Amino acid sequence: MNPPFRADHVGSLLRTPAVKENRLKWKKGEISAEELRAIEDAAILETVKKLESTGMKSITDGEFRRDYFHLDFLKELAGVSVTGGIEANPNAKVAEDGFKPPVLSVTGKLKHVKDIQVDDFNYLKSIVTQTPKVTIPSPTMIHFRGGRKSIDINSYPDMDEFFHDLATAYREEIDHLYKSGLRYLQLDDTNLAYLCDPKMRAAAAERGEDPNALPRTYAALINSVIDGRPKDLTVGIHLCRGNYRSTWFAEGGYEPVAEILFNEINVDAYFLEYDDERSGDFAPLRFVPANKNVVLGIVSSKYKELEQIDDLCKRIDEAAQYMPLENMCVSPQCGFSSTHHGNDMTHHDQWRKIELVVNTAIKVWGEA
Repeated sequence: MNPPFRADHVGSLLRTPAVKENRLKWKKGEISAEELRAIEDAAILETVKKLESTGMKSITDGEFRRDYFHLDFLKELAGVSVTGGIEANPNAKVAEDGFKPPVLSVTGKLKHVKDIQVDDFNYLKSIVTQTPKVTIPSPTMIHFRGGRKSIDINSYPDMDEFFHDLATAYREEIDHLYKSGLRYLQLDDTNLAYLCDPKMRAAAAERGEDPNALPRTYAALINSVIDGRPKDLTVGIHLCRGNYRSTWFAEGGYEPVAEILFNEINVDAYFLEYDDERSGDFAPLRFVPANKNVVLGIVSSKYKELEQIDDLCKRIDEAAQYMPLENMCVSPQCGFSSTHHGNDMTHHDQWRKIELVVNTAIKVWGEA
């Protein structure tokens, strides 16, 4: 079976103690970047072996080399600056140091000036026996939170030029990854999911954006990045409502974006959060066309409590009322560590969750 696999996962994994400790030392200038990378290499090798031993066919490096799922990639594009913070939801845990997730702004012309993920992919490719997957932030991540106001008017008086340059930079990186052997790519997108939340839609309107038009704008942007790709490159998109230390930023079912999401974005697969009521019901899946797959994120990566396999099978049956069972897969609802902090669970809890995903896939489809 080509990806997505019956049992799949979103990408990030809890950092090992060695990675967390030595990344902090590197930030303090106590070890070199080369020393940190050697430590990361060893931890990724150990984690990849563990991941493959569960029966998982989709293998990432756990995003061990990143602080955040999006910033470490996007800040490497010329013209992007990282500043400020955003408010978390009222239930969010505030870090002891007053942490708030940073935000992005465009302060100059966007350009791909160097390979960002290629070296990391080459190492991953060298140690796997299954299919290596690279996760990168969706190109929409540069636009939504700040909108027009976060994009330098002198650099981009015309927003069409902004979207053109952004897509061009992304295409160059993806082309270099493909030439290095990548065949499975995932775009991580919070913004299409945020547009399911009435409060987020209202905030977008206050910034001068049209929340009804944005899904189509973002569909066009994503398509300008991936259209014309080689036929053997599978591209999926993960929709996330926020994932910081087991908290979230948005809620709401997929209905407001479903028709455009499933029919106007030319990806092969959708990784959808469906772990609790925040994501609504399965009815929006009625819009999924016959040539696309949905990976149901029905196992929580936020909470350590282990779901029951029979309950998961029932939920898959519920989803199958709206789209064919053969077009579905199963996964955790998000990564286990979208930021370096990680979610509130142990490594043991994480691996139990991944094993549960594999066992559920085998029970439902007879394969992982």
